[in-house]
Amino acid sequence: MYLQLAPVHVLVVDDTPGILEVVIRMLESHGATVTAVGTAERALDLLERSRPDVLLSDLEMPVKDGYWLIGRVRALSPDLGGLTPAACLTGRSDPEDRARILRAGFQYHIAKPVEMSRLIGVVGLLALKP
Repeated sequence: MYLQLAPVHVLVVDDTPGILEVVIRMLESHGATVTAVGTAERALDLLERSRPDVLLSDLEMPVKDGYWLIGRVRALSPDLGGLTPAACLTGRSDPEDRARILRAGFQYHIAKPVEMSRLIGVVGLLALKP
């Protein structure tokens, strides 16, 4: 089955340009509108201004990481994007890492390398949440 993500707006944050390209291509091929940035600080600024439907964030980034970003997002009031559904994109996949990621405020963990069916399924589920 071909899941269509239109008109879902996804904010993707990753400091690796190649990963951003792949994720953008996957999401856009399923109809999503994608905004992509390379830093957590830029992502927070855009999230507050554009209110994406879903946030996908890398965990390990220089300066400010994904934990910093989700902490800042969850501290925002709901009308400023504090309840934005979010998934973490990371190479970390042991149970302790997954638990920490979920406790931090992400709803899902997506392991790298990213599988298209997992990515599209998670974004589709997150887009359904209020």
